[in-house]
Amino acid sequence: MKIHEYQAKELLAQFTIPVPKGKMVTNAGDAGRAADEIGGTVVVKAQIHAGGRGKGGGIKLARSPEETRACAEQILGMRLVTHQTGPEGKIVHKVLVEEALEIEKELYLGMVIDRESSQPVIIASEEGGVEIEVVADRTPEKILKEFMDPRVGMQPFNARKITFGLNLPEPLIKQGAGLLMNLYRLFHACDCSLAEINPLVITKDGRMLAADAKINFDDNALGRHPDIVALRDLSEEEPTEIEAAEQNLSYIKLDGNVGCMVNGAGLAMATMDIIQHYGGMPANFLDVGGAASAERVEKAFKILLADGNVKAVLINIFGGIVRCDRVANGVIEAAKRLEVNVPIVIRLAGTNADLAAELLERSDLEFTVAHDLAEAASKAVAAVSR
Repeated sequence: MKIHEYQAKELLAQFTIPVPKGKMVTNAGDAGRAADEIGGTVVVKAQIHAGGRGKGGGIKLARSPEETRACAEQILGMRLVTHQTGPEGKIVHKVLVEEALEIEKELYLGMVIDRESSQPVIIASEEGGVEIEVVADRTPEKILKEFMDPRVGMQPFNARKITFGLNLPEPLIKQGAGLLMNLYRLFHACDCSLAEINPLVITKDGRMLAADAKINFDDNALGRHPDIVALRDLSEEEPTEIEAAEQNLSYIKLDGNVGCMVNGAGLAMATMDIIQHYGGMPANFLDVGGAASAERVEKAFKILLADGNVKAVLINIFGGIVRCDRVANGVIEAAKRLEVNVPIVIRLAGTNADLAAELLERSDLEFTVAHDLAEAASKAVAAVSR
């Protein structure tokens, strides 16, 4: 689960991590009043779940309350397009009015779970204010990493190692180490999957502040955090993904045009890979689970067809727990009720796969039955280009 920048900064402040003075508002009048309260020059920042806002015109400098109101009017309601939103962009409903900082130096600080070592890792760099992926690609020697044993957590020596590696000014070393310890406390206490401060700035008057922040949470741990769930902004999420979650379906919308319906996450990943191998682009990740009942198949069809980009559907089911003939009957009934009008390619393997193929071929519907995954993927990609 993602949250907005202003929410991330409120959370950082709760864990004694310094942040600039700021206020979230939803209209231009309140933006002007917020600027008056803060005083001096402010920054008006669009609040969406995506990076690259400045390049898209979603961050503006304002030197007076009147100018702040004008900037907020320009940003609120705009469709902000960045490299992370895709060409469809996101509508801006909120802005953060925040004190402008006189920056001496920008640093990068982030924490994630390293899957290979199964440990939290701090990632830091003197090259802040830019995407860390760019730094890692161009100047990997400027990336610092410190792994922490989750059984003991972050220790003072871990924090000191990072602060010395960042070449912090001597007066800020103690503050920097404390900030790192507090970031780890937040990461652990809130079950985060990502806690990123970019940039972490040192101002000309010697302050160290989180000028921007991004925090994501482990969805599987949200049951322990009703306070964090309350921060969720459904307007920032794909409606089909919300509906799929309500139906207990694992679904992620992608940019392609071949809809995928698969049982099992590993099989779903393999299916998306082979679609691309044959020159197509998957429109989604959709795992209907091990049961793949007729009811779940129908719900999955509804989710797939709600995406106007889907020009063909590839159903790839392995009948282990569930019998393939039951899945076939479910597909037939769902297709009849929903009046599916895009080509459907089906590959069923496992228990009663031969019987399932007969049921599909005898139905009144125009299914394309494939006998292996390569055939299924190539036929689905071909169906899109017809």
